[in-house]
Amino acid sequence: MYAVIKTGGKQYKVAAGGKIKVEQIAADVGQEITIDQVLAVGSGADLKVGSPLVAGASVKATVVAQGKHDKVDIFKMRRRKHYRKSQGHRQTFTELQIGAVTA
Repeated sequence: MYAVIKTGGKQYKVAAGGKIKVEQIAADVGQEITIDQVLAVGSGADLKVGSPLVAGASVKATVVAQGKHDKVDIFKMRRRKHYRKSQGHRQTFTELQIGAVTA
């Protein structure tokens, strides 16, 4: 059984036993969370799509880690104008271990 969930403004297809990295969630490592924003639930050829959410569906997940992605370098330059600007950014993430998908 799999589900399409929405968290952090993005959509993810998850199944029991899988790991995903999502936008940072305020939770401690080892804490179990419940995601109620389930857009679709499927099992094989059967698919139940919500409008916009599937009623009564939820996904249980455990927080495995909190961290930061690799650094993204931003470099701006205008040729012949003596303008150079350098900046970096590291986006935070929460890694989740998917436990159970209930429909």
